[in-house]
Amino acid sequence: MTIQPELATVSFAADLARFGDRTAVYVDGGSLSYRVLADRVDAVARSLGTVRRLVALEADNCLPSLVAYLAALAAGHPLLILPPGKIEAIEALIAAYDPDVVVRSVGDRQGLEVRRDGTRHQLHPELALLLSTSGSTGSPKLVRLSADGIHANANAIAQYLNLRPDDTAATTLPLSYCYGMSVVNSHLAVGASIVLTDTSVVDPCFWELLREHKVTSFAAVPYTFDLLERVGFPEMDLPSLRYITQAGGRLDPDKVRAYSNLGLKRGWDLFVMYGQTEATARMAYLPPDLAAANPGFIGVPIPGGSFRLEPVPGLEHSELVYTGPNVMLGYAETHEDLNLGRVVDELHTGDLARRTPGGLYEIVGRRSRFVKVVGLRLDLGQVERLLAGMGVPAAAAGTDDGIVAAIEGEFDLPLLAKTLAQDLGIPRGAVRLLGVEQIPRLDNGKPDYPAVLALGTDLESTAAGVRETAALDAGGVVDTVRLAFADALEREDIADNDTFVSLGGDSLSYVAASVRLEQILGTLPGGWHLMPVKELSLLATDPAEPRGGSAASWPARMLRRLVPPLETGILLRALAIIFIVSTHVGLFSWQGTAHVLMGLAGYNFARFQLAGTRRARFRRQLRTVARIIVPSVVVIWIAFAVSDTYSWANVFLLNAILGPPGWSDYSRFWFVEVLVYILLGLAALLAIPAVDRAWRRWPWLFPLVIAGMDLLVRFRVVDLPFPGQGPVLWIFALGWAAAASRRWWHRAAVSAVAVLAVPGLFENDVRNDTLLAGLLVLIWIPAIPVPRFLHRIAAVLAGASLYIYVSHWLVYPLVDQISKALAVAASLLVGIAYAAVATKVMNLAERRCRIWRSTRTATGS
Repeated sequence: MTIQPELATVSFAADLARFGDRTAVYVDGGSLSYRVLADRVDAVARSLGTVRRLVALEADNCLPSLVAYLAALAAGHPLLILPPGKIEAIEALIAAYDPDVVVRSVGDRQGLEVRRDGTRHQLHPELALLLSTSGSTGSPKLVRLSADGIHANANAIAQYLNLRPDDTAATTLPLSYCYGMSVVNSHLAVGASIVLTDTSVVDPCFWELLREHKVTSFAAVPYTFDLLERVGFPEMDLPSLRYITQAGGRLDPDKVRAYSNLGLKRGWDLFVMYGQTEATARMAYLPPDLAAANPGFIGVPIPGGSFRLEPVPGLEHSELVYTGPNVMLGYAETHEDLNLGRVVDELHTGDLARRTPGGLYEIVGRRSRFVKVVGLRLDLGQVERLLAGMGVPAAAAGTDDGIVAAIEGEFDLPLLAKTLAQDLGIPRGAVRLLGVEQIPRLDNGKPDYPAVLALGTDLESTAAGVRETAALDAGGVVDTVRLAFADALEREDIADNDTFVSLGGDSLSYVAASVRLEQILGTLPGGWHLMPVKELSLLATDPAEPRGGSAASWPARMLRRLVPPLETGILLRALAIIFIVSTHVGLFSWQGTAHVLMGLAGYNFARFQLAGTRRARFRRQLRTVARIIVPSVVVIWIAFAVSDTYSWANVFLLNAILGPPGWSDYSRFWFVEVLVYILLGLAALLAIPAVDRAWRRWPWLFPLVIAGMDLLVRFRVVDLPFPGQGPVLWIFALGWAAAASRRWWHRAAVSAVAVLAVPGLFENDVRNDTLLAGLLVLIWIPAIPVPRFLHRIAAVLAGASLYIYVSHWLVYPLVDQISKALAVAASLLVGIAYAAVATKVMNLAERRCRIWRSTRTATGS
């Protein structure tokens, strides 16, 4: 590698090869040794040239970005980090600093845009890295960091975390964020490994990666802990986990204490840390053994650093000032500033702090987070603490005209505002509280205070902007992702970080949401039900054709517009209900699709019913069962009242157990009965802590074990009486396993079980073939091209499939003597209408229950 000797380079990036064949990076199912990574870094460094230049990198969590990042640091090229995917911010930074080279990831390689030979800049020899300050992404004001500062901070972090070469960290934060960058730096500095991924902690794939690569640590911001609780992290068995780090904002002391105690129980440590971009990353850490007893403290300075407290005139507390080798050189606001040397020797953090006699530091406020309302100087941090003391999560912003606070959850806001105003000693009219489902946050997890303030200035913005003002243009109403979720789920409390699953979406509302999103996005991304609203909204704002498209690809793009892919599950449900009704009416006969629906039920169970803690998941599963039981029992009760065809056992969904053996008219609702039994049984089973831990550890193998146990009954290895149409739990479990399959051999194994188990299930070969084909399509084909005009029809039929199934037994006998086709059409239309009415009624009932519960919580009753 050719390096100009007078220039400082980041030594850990320049000397990767010293760790030889140790694994440096796990990525995309493979891995790279330090030796191979060093070769790739050297190759990219050579492509950047021997003349020192300003390099801009759109840094995301992929191998090309990592290699380019290390190459610039190793070769002494100052590196400007661009926020990935944020076009306006990228363009603003490029316009302000005019980099000589721009590096972007293109697939699995780097795309280098060399904008000039040589450089137009005067670059200071110590300058190594340019980062946006927290919350100012896209602002021309950047932090200038030195090579020595980057190296010193990486070594300090490695020292207090006691990093070892056998450690492995997962990249839970963006490489473009200084906290995420520090995880990479500190691990590579000691020869440890990183699992390079952008998978969210709410995605089961993340936990598979963690177990597969024996990950010993991951980094978290405060919001991450909300997500961890959502996915049931406290119950997970993670034997390789050694510690969790937390930074990026203050974590609630109760959570610090809870996770510290959880770690003590589970065998891992919680490191609470404090830092700023201006200090490269870290300035302080709280030793894990002190966390439970001191959960509100930032701890002690990192190795090589020190704090002092500087009095602030007019304030009770002093400002925290940090000194250490990782302090920035200074700020840059134009490209002329890149030639500046060190103008800062110590960092005034802007935080107000106190020090205990034992040497621990505590942040007690923010120097700049003050407003002066009616002559009173108010600390907005103290406003948040007052609300927290009332059990109210909040983010407070304001001006000298008044205070605006975003309140997470549903409370009696007028009463709360009156109480807060009295505590602060200001007029009630100077306090405005807005109820939101989730506090607005920046990409780094910190509260987005400008967004909170904006909520207060928009009189029509409530519930985190859920009811967005309908903007009319020449084409009509501008649709949004948030409104699509609001319509499909019939709820208003939808925030940027919510996902379809976290909002309680199920397989029926999924269909409605997917159709609306398809209208907005064009083609739905895989796993969209796990993506936050804000990520989907970004796709909605930039639905352009893929870059680099040529004229030759125009016919393919046009065909994709006319015949876009429709999710296989939706198509199978629509076809299955048509075939079921047509077979029962006698229009034609094609059996087996009801059992395909059973496999689909398992597939959707895995996607929508398994997220969250045991308690939250159990409640969601009971809610789903209730949404099956209530509309079914209403129809069956009507059928029982007006005919002699059904019994009380049918009304209570017990005919499969109490009814006569074999098939009879009483057996018509077998599918609903058996599905309810399965869902209730699995809800109870997964509520057992040991079983829950087993499922979380082996999410793909667990349903296969359940399938295997039921297949013992299917093949009469174990002779047990089974309700309904014989054992079908294995079909449900295969659908579950299909949804949990993350690799090709997972799908191949599930397919093999299906191929071995289905033949001979029925005497009718067509019925067997239909079931097997349906399962294989579900396993291997995520979406099928269907003419666009049929998407809405398929979605309506799929969303109403349960209601059509239970109601068609009452509808078609009224008209089948007139016309079989008319009987089928009438059954479908009545079922669709029943679905619309029943869904509205159940959503209204749930909404009123939520309001009632929140009212009781807010009033303390």
